[in-house]
Amino acid sequence: MLKIYNTDIETDKMEEIKEFKKGSWINLVNPSDAEIKKVCEGVSIEEDYIKDALDYEEKARIDQDEDENVTFIVIDTPTVEKSEESDVYSTIPLGMIIVRDDFFITVSLEKNKILENFEKKKVKNFQTYKKTRFIFQILYLNSSYFLNYLKKINKETEIAEYILKNSMKNKELLKLLNLEKGLVYFTTSLKSNEVVMEKLMRGKIIKLYEDDEEILEDAITENKQAIEMSQIYSNILNGTMDAYASIISNNLNGVMKFLTSITIVLAVPTMISSFWGMNVGLPFQNSPFGFVVMILISVILTLLVTYWLKRKDMLD
Repeated sequence: MLKIYNTDIETDKMEEIKEFKKGSWINLVNPSDAEIKKVCEGVSIEEDYIKDALDYEEKARIDQDEDENVTFIVIDTPTVEKSEESDVYSTIPLGMIIVRDDFFITVSLEKNKILENFEKKKVKNFQTYKKTRFIFQILYLNSSYFLNYLKKINKETEIAEYILKNSMKNKELLKLLNLEKGLVYFTTSLKSNEVVMEKLMRGKIIKLYEDDEEILEDAITENKQAIEMSQIYSNILNGTMDAYASIISNNLNGVMKFLTSITIVLAVPTMISSFWGMNVGLPFQNSPFGFVVMILISVILTLLVTYWLKRKDMLD
């Protein structure tokens, strides 16, 4: 999908346009080869910039081509995939390309909630031609979304823990495992984004303006807070998973102990009754009360074995 937006300098209103105009914002979402070629020819850049941003494994980084006057920035953004069992949290790259201070291009593999805020005009003081501010606003919103997703992960963890306290289900354990995996992705991505923002803060990549610098400082602060939260939640979740693994192991040992004890108890009357089935002389075999006596002996021995097992704490 290819969309072009431009803010009119006189009216300060953003509208969607069809042609490539200086100062416009070009938004590419999972573009086709034809759309990539059209943009690259329209703004005179190489296709590698866009294709690199579409690589799912692309890491947060900054590249600058002084000859072509192109600045390429990639950051990781949070995303969640809906599934039948549980939500899966992960990150995807978002590419930002500044072309000769004339065009600003964003590239993503799927619809990005951060960019949707700009498309729906929900961001204050946003103009497509103010590219430095645009980048910093994206970084700030990105850090805020990380914080929101981390809060959701924490709530889902608490719900899963509450369910596990009452019933040990594989579904909830797998949910905790997915949440733990998501926190690992978040922590790694947040640290990579921090490196990118620190480089931008030095002012060597793009020109910093006093008003815009405050937005970047806020973005760095939010990002650091998100890093701390993700590390704390990850440590808590690791401890929780270890605790429940021990509980499950103890429960299994308890079940095995109980079954073993029951087997021992049931073996006593079986053993006694088997003696009377042998072709050898045994007490009470000719007595009319022999069967009753055998039953009484079995019951007494079974009770004695049961009492002994309880004393040894093998039966609850």
